[in-house]
Amino acid sequence: MTLVQIHVALSLIGIFTGLVVTYGLLTARLFRIWTGVFLATTILTSLTGFLLPPFGLDPARAVGVISLVLLAVAVAGLYGFHLFGAWRWIYSITATAALYLNVFVGVTQAFQKIGPLQRLAPTQSEAAFVIAQLAVLGVFVALGVLTAVTFRPRVQQS
Repeated sequence: MTLVQIHVALSLIGIFTGLVVTYGLLTARLFRIWTGVFLATTILTSLTGFLLPPFGLDPARAVGVISLVLLAVAVAGLYGFHLFGAWRWIYSITATAALYLNVFVGVTQAFQKIGPLQRLAPTQSEAAFVIAQLAVLGVFVALGVLTAVTFRPRVQQS
């Protein structure tokens, strides 16, 4: 398996497990195993992205840096501060935002690699691409707000 394939697999696992984790946040449940897999694979997705060409600071790497910062805060909130006080909503928002960035990159890659989507937006400045990304952003802003409001785990996390 090549590094690109590992990177893509980690990203897809991160997106899938992130959606499960988000469902948990919306239903006030902390799925510990799913959460651990989500955080680990999403961190590894960002880290492996830095190993892929082309090298240098570009938009993809900027997204990777932002994602790693969000994930560091989420990990601190969950494992360091045990979701105490404001860390509950800080965790839910940063975890949701990290998932959003993974999906954002996934949509971008889909428009670059999937023929029919590529034909709709060959330069990724066309309306189809912009509308798709705005729709994804809107969904995740709503999810971030909802998870911050609804995520109140029933059992104190230790």
